[in-house]
Amino acid sequence: MSIGTMEQSGSKMNGNYIGSGFQVAQNPATLEEIGKVPNTDLTKMSEIFRKAREAQKQWASTKFAVRKKHILRMRDYIVEHAEELAEIVSKDNGKSRMDALSTEVLPAALAADWYAKNARHHLQPKKLPMSTFLFFNKKNELHRVPLGVVGIISPWNYPLSIPFGEIAMGLMAGNAILLKVAQSTILVGDAIEKIVRAGNLPEGLFYHIVGSGGAVSKTFFENRVDKIFFTGSVATGKTLMAAAVNTLTPLSLELGGKDPMIVLEDADLERAANGAAWAGYQNAGQSCGGVERVYVQEKVYDKFVNLLSAKTKAIRHGADVNFDVDMGSMTTEEQLNTVKHQVDDAIKHGAKIVAQSQPSANTKGFFYPATLMVDVNHDMELMKEENFGPVIPVMKFKTIEDAIELANDSTMALTSSVWTKNIGLGKRIAQKLESGVTTINDHLYTHGQSETPWGGWKDSGLGRTHSGLGFDEMTQPKLVNWDIIPSKRNIWWYPFNKTSYEAILAAMRFNFTKNPISWLINGTKLSVFMIGKMFTSWKV
Repeated sequence: MSIGTMEQSGSKMNGNYIGSGFQVAQNPATLEEIGKVPNTDLTKMSEIFRKAREAQKQWASTKFAVRKKHILRMRDYIVEHAEELAEIVSKDNGKSRMDALSTEVLPAALAADWYAKNARHHLQPKKLPMSTFLFFNKKNELHRVPLGVVGIISPWNYPLSIPFGEIAMGLMAGNAILLKVAQSTILVGDAIEKIVRAGNLPEGLFYHIVGSGGAVSKTFFENRVDKIFFTGSVATGKTLMAAAVNTLTPLSLELGGKDPMIVLEDADLERAANGAAWAGYQNAGQSCGGVERVYVQEKVYDKFVNLLSAKTKAIRHGADVNFDVDMGSMTTEEQLNTVKHQVDDAIKHGAKIVAQSQPSANTKGFFYPATLMVDVNHDMELMKEENFGPVIPVMKFKTIEDAIELANDSTMALTSSVWTKNIGLGKRIAQKLESGVTTINDHLYTHGQSETPWGGWKDSGLGRTHSGLGFDEMTQPKLVNWDIIPSKRNIWWYPFNKTSYEAILAAMRFNFTKNPISWLINGTKLSVFMIGKMFTSWKV
């Protein structure tokens, strides 16, 4: 099997983790070098595309049962090597091993299992119901056709679970895959190669492309990749859209989130505080669907803040050595500086820090403490721009209408949550929240459910991954239509004359009339004409 990491001799690229001809991986929690991965020779991309297209044509003709066996081998490898994979993700990304196991390794195994077992159900041809008797002789079937060669450009915050789910989905849909992982977590890309290799795929069906994001995406467009799945920042997503214009390359974009959490006065505040702490601080806050804003009804505001304050102070952050930390480091220094800037700016404009987590012995890496803030407002950058760090700002509100207005006051609309004991009320509020996902009394976790669609509105992106909708994104819809009874002509074909005009008029009246006499008269006219035209040749 050709995994396709090809060396690029003598190349030099700029960046914290780029060496001459290879990329250097650094543990962001300890700042130690942990490995190197050779760059792909991008001059050979046309050859890579040629081989991928050849392999894809053969792969698309295989049965779902055959594809399923390959993907389940990958699942079994993930399960068998779970601890090793969790450690690689932890060291490469900075998150704790618990985070790596529960939000990366486990979801990857679940994704392989679900896509392997459900692809046939979602992708097999589906008969479409007849819309009108006028087309009684026509049958329609909707087919899902593989796209071809799919490019996946994945992020550093969930470097295993995000790309691997799309890999499994794309392969089960019949595509070849070219994967470009983030430079900051390049060793996870190397680990994904091993997972895919365990699937024993046909040669050329999967390549891991190593290099700078701009250079790799440029080669994707130059070689007419059939679609790109990108997860990352809003700015980069817009850059990709602009670049895709010239080739009309379709994109699936999962971009930023500024996700609100609404806590009503009847909520279970203990659960709400626990949920806010996990969904806001997990992965050091580096989750597109994590809690970025909390709105609490004024009657329970003080109690909620006190609860969350105590939980924030109890969190331990630091390098994961003996499973003695709750929160790891941030992944990049650039993102760490963004968090510091937004917090400092908020304090400058009147916000206050009421609680922070406690460091463990080793915090020399890119660490920022779990931070709870109050006295914030929507004039602050912290409440408008994606923070993507372990910071939870809390505001109070009076009415439910106020909470909905505050929650929807954002250019990003990925996820949201409502916390209440009244599920019916929670559902009604959910319908009014502008986001691709709304959870009630929970937050963030649905990304781990392969059966649920993932994606957002507004600047949060385009398209969906996961679920049957994800399979739709990985395929082209194709209609196949045929006649039940062979005929010479359709009634709307040549030659035209007064009789054919009256037949079409009779057809319309037959289809829509509510008068039984009119229905009978027009049905008789239509039948006579159809028999005469459908089963006789056009004499010229």
